[in-house]
Amino acid sequence: MRYCLFIVVIVFAYSCNSKSAKQNESEKPGVTFEKDADAKTLEVWVDKQLLTTFRWSENLTKPVFYPILTADCYDVTRGFPLEPRAGERADHPHQIGMWFTYGNVNGLDFWGNGSQGLGTTNPNGGIIKHVETSELKEGKGEGSFISEESWQDTTGVEILLEKTKYHFIAQGENRIIDRMTTLTAGENDVQMPDTKEGMFGIRVARSLELPDNGSILLYNEDGTTTRTRDTLNINITGNYTSSEGITGLEVWGTRARWVRLQGKTDGENISVIICDHPQNPNYPTYWHARGYGLFAANPFGVKDFTNGAETFDFFIPAGQSSTFGYRVIINSGEQLSIDKINQLADEFASE
Repeated sequence: MRYCLFIVVIVFAYSCNSKSAKQNESEKPGVTFEKDADAKTLEVWVDKQLLTTFRWSENLTKPVFYPILTADCYDVTRGFPLEPRAGERADHPHQIGMWFTYGNVNGLDFWGNGSQGLGTTNPNGGIIKHVETSELKEGKGEGSFISEESWQDTTGVEILLEKTKYHFIAQGENRIIDRMTTLTAGENDVQMPDTKEGMFGIRVARSLELPDNGSILLYNEDGTTTRTRDTLNINITGNYTSSEGITGLEVWGTRARWVRLQGKTDGENISVIICDHPQNPNYPTYWHARGYGLFAANPFGVKDFTNGAETFDFFIPAGQSSTFGYRVIINSGEQLSIDKINQLADEFASE
């Protein structure tokens, strides 16, 4: 009888745990997609709340994600130039939402193309054309899709073929976007010489910038711009912290496995964390993280980041591929501890 009773207890415990696991799975928010081929957008939803929108409209020189929202619906990205808001910076119109490009690919500037304004192209600017999205997988707590892009020169000739898998994860107050991008060269070698203008970047909202007493160009409600000095820095609350313990503007040009940008929007704690992947070229990456709102990881801008002491000229041989992986963690409410950030970075590194 004791043996039978023991078996009953074990079976009951197992059934309860299985039921609990199913309940926990059912309680996870659903990650779904809404594609609009005419608008050239693919929306990512967590239950009934927008997380981000993937965009490849004709007035863009590259696909971008804009906006990017926290679990509490705060936008961490700058609106200008797609949806400009009064009081935000009106500089660098090619820095839109979240993107992946580089400033020197066989002499072409993919990073800075469109710097004259939305819908413009530069004489030496490369274009990243969206080809297709596929394998859309919706689910509880996570979803994914694959996107293909063509990196083209000024005449439309393809230099690189990009294939990226995007993975979206919803965990409590955390929203996670993972991207694994594989670039494949065509019939010729692809040269990517050393430049600070790259590579994976986000242009953040005004409140997440670092305080600055310099001259800035601000967007006005009537659509005009004004150059001024914001000496008060009201509600400008951003600050960087790297995995190496470096903070503030000193993060620029240093190497780290991750960097956190932390601040407040309308009194709400906001964090945006970018994690580098250990299999990326030249890991750990250098950080092209500026106070004015550009938050970027660039493994190849070594000359500028080391004041000329070193250089790193990367290339992809003809027919060969190179893969770049990045994780973005968007957190609101209770701030993530350093230990938790390391845990999430380690989980990404194991993929």
